Amino acid sequence: MINKYLEHVEKTYLKSDAPQYSVGDTVDVHTRIVEGDKERIQVFSGTVIMKKGRGINETFTVRRIVNNEGVERIFPLHSPFIARVVVKRSGETRRAKLYYLRNRVGKSVRLVEQRKTRKEDGTGESTGGAGGTKTASKSEPALAAAAG
Repeated sequence: MINKYLEHVEKTYLKSDAPQYSVGDTVDVHTRIVEGDKERIQVFSGTVIMKKGRGINETFTVRRIVNNEGVERIFPLHSPFIARVVVKRSGETRRAKLYYLRNRVGKSVRLVEQRKTRKEDGTGESTGGAGGTKTASKSEPALAAAAG
């Protein structure tokens, strides 16, 4: 359990608009880099393989391949040097930590893209994804009539 006094002090440093991402997502992390009196934005894009910590100590690790070499970078989520995090695509995972990607090379590093459910004609039925209701297709009219 976190100390309530510590939580009160940390609350002022937390970002109010924290990005919504999950493990397996391919993201672009826009980082502020200060060189002398100039400031620029550098983008690090890769796959989120881990989320860790809570509150002000929350971090996430992004992995990408550069020149056939794996590069991982750990970002503090609430750091003032993180300008923004943009989710490019959502990956489907069954693990909280994707350490197994470190041993993979080439196309096997890619994760299956997560399907987004959409509403049809305002009926409220969702298509695709887990737990969605199945609707009869044109090729199965006899099965739909028998089940009806």
